[in-house]
Amino acid sequence: MATRGGAAAAGRPYELVVFGASGFTGQFVAEEVARVAAGDDARGSLRWAVAGRSRDKLQGALDRAAERLGKPELKSGVGIIICDVSDPSSLSDMAKQAAVVLNCVGPYRFFGEPVVKACVENGTSCIDISGEPQFLEGMYLKYNDKAAEKGIYVVGSCGFDSIPADMGVLYTRDSLKGTLTAVESFLKVKCGPEGYSIHDGTWKSAVHGLADQDNLRKLRKQIGYKPLPVIGAKLKRRGLLFYSKEFKEYSIPFMGSDVSVIKRTQRYLHTDLQETPVQYAAYAMVGGLTSVVKLMLAGLLFFLLVKFSFGRNLLKKYPELFSGGQFTKKGPTQKQIDGASFTMTFFGEGYSQGQDPQQGKPNVKICTQVKGPDAGYIATAVAMVQAGVALLKDASSLPKQGGVYTPGAAFSKTKLIDELNKRGIEFSVISKSEA
Repeated sequence: MATRGGAAAAGRPYELVVFGASGFTGQFVAEEVARVAAGDDARGSLRWAVAGRSRDKLQGALDRAAERLGKPELKSGVGIIICDVSDPSSLSDMAKQAAVVLNCVGPYRFFGEPVVKACVENGTSCIDISGEPQFLEGMYLKYNDKAAEKGIYVVGSCGFDSIPADMGVLYTRDSLKGTLTAVESFLKVKCGPEGYSIHDGTWKSAVHGLADQDNLRKLRKQIGYKPLPVIGAKLKRRGLLFYSKEFKEYSIPFMGSDVSVIKRTQRYLHTDLQETPVQYAAYAMVGGLTSVVKLMLAGLLFFLLVKFSFGRNLLKKYPELFSGGQFTKKGPTQKQIDGASFTMTFFGEGYSQGQDPQQGKPNVKICTQVKGPDAGYIATAVAMVQAGVALLKDASSLPKQGGVYTPGAAFSKTKLIDELNKRGIEFSVISKSEA
């Protein structure tokens, strides 16, 4: 087997390369890498570069980061690599120069695979922030064995989808004395006085993802997942809309990729590490009745239109109109981003030490929380960059074999949660009842 993560960095000019650094999300990732590189841990020793199609735009992203951090020296100390997702040889050149590529160019279903392919062929680890199960699981099917041969790590969904949820479940498990068997998470997103909007790249991914559910089912058949055993009491599913007594507001199932990512993590931990699989369900809070009515009307319209190609074109052309202003082509302002935050609360149940999870009812409960700054851009950038740093600095704690992994599978033994805690994505235990 080839050398693990960190060793590849030695002979390459850059440890981290941010691909798509001038895009809407990419500029926040570039700023976060700059912040880490200037911090006490790195003290300027982190070698990194930005990559993309336009030198001017990449320089602009570095200028923005330099100004926001008050570090004018940034402009000269960071490499610039010109490459284009539609030009395989340029992607190959980028991959050869990096130990880890942070890929910010989505929608990944259209632009993700050429980057993964270039990284795998050139022995480079790769991280993305995709919330698209079809892309993530497709990459597992096509590249897991090749990545294992090369001893490199391809880790998807390392942004807000799905690091808080995936690592949050592991944190909950590790904080319980006994055996955790089931977890429900509730997401609450808060906006400041300026309100909030999301860049329409995320909207486009959702449009294509929902239109393509059939292919996702076919892909899963091809992978041939074995069903995970249900340990402990079976987790009851809640309705499509329900009133949450814990939070005194209405909730709906969370539409993101968290559930599919966590299932893959739990499958890996169960099959490869013989750990007890945890059942999981994800919900999002939507507020009072007025919000519910608005959401249901918008949702109904979305699901009707997404079934037809003319409907999908309308949705992509007029994101603001069909999302009630939630998704825009410009994305949020800096003020909106600064005013936003998220809280994810986990309610876990399980069996106390010495108690057999196959017998009787769960007898211990735990409540934990992950909270952080703006989910879409700040928390996503922090999570992605720390995942990249973990591949570089915590290589001995990664899975023994390279491959295509979920965050929980790749980082369950690393110090990722400690590092996120230091950077404003805070994991904490709220309460536990232990027998």
